[in-house]
Amino acid sequence: MGDIDGTRTRVAELERQALADLLLKVGADAPTLCEGWTSRDLAAHLVVRATRPDAAAGILIKRLAGHTRRVQARVAAGDWERLVEAVRRRPWWAALGDEAVNRVEYFIHHEDVRRAQADWQPRELPHDIEAALWSRIPAMARLVLRRTPAAVTVSAPGHGSVTAGRGGRSVRLSGPPSELLLFLSGRQEHARVDLTGPDEVVARMRRARYGI
Repeated sequence: MGDIDGTRTRVAELERQALADLLLKVGADAPTLCEGWTSRDLAAHLVVRATRPDAAAGILIKRLAGHTRRVQARVAAGDWERLVEAVRRRPWWAALGDEAVNRVEYFIHHEDVRRAQADWQPRELPHDIEAALWSRIPAMARLVLRRTPAAVTVSAPGHGSVTAGRGGRSVRLSGPPSELLLFLSGRQEHARVDLTGPDEVVARMRRARYGI
């Protein structure tokens, strides 16, 4: 597809449509990797995030979280097929920056549903999709690993590497960009990566509450 940060590699739209298809397949009560959320709850979260800026603010601002929960509960209570169609529908503001805002969001939540199912298998993603996902990892690694008491080299063969953390002892985290993204977003148990280094640091990283 090419042009990983332009309009040709449309990861956000591809993942949005694939997620909507999967939601219809698994049903409203399917489990997800988001603690306490069914597929219905996850769908409602995405609709609120896309269509209710007043409520979406509570995703990041704790004092507004109660309003967000109430709006999300009302959205979740609606007809399932209409809710999924609302997930599928590209929001009007996406023309201003769908990839920048939604690439990571929809990829991760698609995997939240996929990997919570008993028969899931990892996807083999095209190189340009992996490259698009890698473009978000350096900044994300520096942010979420900033308190890790080691120099963590995050590496994706064929895409690049970045070192993050407080320095000192060496740790290596490697894998495809898609798997690294899941690890750094708090899905360590379900991410297929290689993590090597001092045992105590590795153990700390595997149970850390990562994410943005």
